[in-house]
Amino acid sequence: MDHTESIRLMAAEKYLLGELTLGQREEFEEHFFGCQECALDVRAGAALVEHSKVVLAEPVAVSQVRTPVAAKPGPFAWLRPAFVVPLLAVLLVVVGYQNLVTYPQLKQLASSPQILPWASINVSTRGASATQISTHPGEGFHLLVNIPPDSHFASYTFDLSSPSGRLEWSRTVPATSSDEARSIYVPGANQEQGIYTLAVRGNTAANGNSDLGRYSIDVQIQK
Repeated sequence: MDHTESIRLMAAEKYLLGELTLGQREEFEEHFFGCQECALDVRAGAALVEHSKVVLAEPVAVSQVRTPVAAKPGPFAWLRPAFVVPLLAVLLVVVGYQNLVTYPQLKQLASSPQILPWASINVSTRGASATQISTHPGEGFHLLVNIPPDSHFASYTFDLSSPSGRLEWSRTVPATSSDEARSIYVPGANQEQGIYTLAVRGNTAANGNSDLGRYSIDVQIQK
């Protein structure tokens, strides 16, 4: 998937909403790893979703209109103007705030230089201790994965699992003839505290693969 196709499909938005097919999702993930603009869109969108959850989770005071007649509420009582109008007003305020304030701020933040936590992983090192990274809520981090050059492999696959053992994502990238270092950005949205596991596999042109190692990343979220 190239950048023009990504824009036409609104791939960044559909990716965050889970509306891409499996094939489109894999193509877009491979694309935004090398496209700074699409990567910024995904980061800004993920931060917006996370912020929206916080805003919508806050209690909202809704005014109630008392009537002198004590009538038994029917199944559609919630459709009365006394309840619908305040709810609509709250929703309009939330949507307006997001569109006019939150999203522009997030876009500006996403397109500005940022200093993020990072850690280096050497695939050739077996039995290494867990790599520690300290982040803040909603803040992502980078993993610099160093792979020894090996002409035997045509591509490499990276699988990242959460502390609960859930597969967060899987990426396959082609091998290069020179520098085999890979920089992986791990978004901060829905990030858990604990030990993540990065599994690395080398894939041959004949569809064979070799397990190159599993590496622990101890993520500590500073409140």
